[in-house]
Amino acid sequence: MIQHQIEHKLRNELSSSYLKVLNESYMHNVPEGSESHFKVIVVSDEFEGKRLLARHRMINAILADELANHIHALAIHTYTETEWEALDTEKVPSSPNCMGGSKS
Repeated sequence: MIQHQIEHKLRNELSSSYLKVLNESYMHNVPEGSESHFKVIVVSDEFEGKRLLARHRMINAILADELANHIHALAIHTYTETEWEALDTEKVPSSPNCMGGSKS
């Protein structure tokens, strides 16, 4: 499963205190059981002093194969420990609604 691959790679490549990988494919116009749309929430002090773009590049580099071959959309939410503690975790941004497309 792609979701497990994503989780495994992120756990092995980043020292994170919190990692959540959500398969949000069901929210989109794709065949049932698809693994094409994901959201990742990662809390790691490895993000300390890095801008958002650099953090996203780290995640994109780790998941390069999945992005090139399996994933259609990836929402990335990255936080340091300090940012995560200050955040109301209920306020992690929701993914946007599906804008359409056709089922394969």
